[in-house]
Amino acid sequence: MTGNHGTRSLTRCREDEALARAAVDALTGQLALVPKPGLPDPRDLAARATRRDHRLLRWSAKALTPGLAAMAAAARRTGEPTPQLRAELGSIGRCTEHSVGLAGGGHRGALWALGLLVAAAALDPGAGAREVATGAKRIAAHRDRGAPRRPSRGSSVSAKYGAAGARGEAKAGFPHVRRALDALEAARTAGADEGQARLDALLTVMSTLQDTELLHTAGPLGLRHVQAGAREVLAAGGTATRPGRDALAALDAELHARAWSPRGSAGLLAGALFLDALPVGPRG
Repeated sequence: MTGNHGTRSLTRCREDEALARAAVDALTGQLALVPKPGLPDPRDLAARATRRDHRLLRWSAKALTPGLAAMAAAARRTGEPTPQLRAELGSIGRCTEHSVGLAGGGHRGALWALGLLVAAAALDPGAGAREVATGAKRIAAHRDRGAPRRPSRGSSVSAKYGAAGARGEAKAGFPHVRRALDALEAARTAGADEGQARLDALLTVMSTLQDTELLHTAGPLGLRHVQAGAREVLAAGGTATRPGRDALAALDAELHARAWSPRGSAGLLAGALFLDALPVGPRG
């Protein structure tokens, strides 16, 4: 019995680590896309373009792995999307933020989305992408009782402008993650290569998301301007076409010049890439 228990524990530990690695792979896959309008990408060596060194962001992304594995383990151990699980995930998330900060910082929005999605995937092994998003919604419905009472910048901006923000996105079951998944499928079906499909998915999120980072730096008019620019790229045929790439280059140049960064969209794309990579199989 002890041997069987130890084997099961080792298997579960490996499953938790595999989910964490898949989430970090999704994040680094998002970071590798180029050109990303207003967002860090491989052109940002020495932080010339977005003030965030791409190499440092790739390094700090790896610091998410232990925390994400711990979130998966907590979900698997709890077995249900309970208030207790939500509180434990919040505590792990704050510790992980600290670790990421020591490694160079960044990825706060991605950690929020990926943490909930990893936990939901651990709760329902073998579930499809949209089922996992629904599971994350059930977890996010509970209040994090251990969260600091002082409002974050994102929550303050959400309250000021009536935007859903990261919490609202999660409580709604990550609708923009689901839209990104649809965009990925549509672009691949239309013949786009993987990089083009992922950029089109990012632009799909940007076209409608009430990004609190953009609201903070650019205000409502700036946000609408960025949304319209993303729609123009997609209307031109997306990044698989010459007109679409030309429109993307123009949007990219403008956002870099204005120092406007749609970071919320980047984190949600990472969530979509994580769900897209999940193997769907028998439950159990």
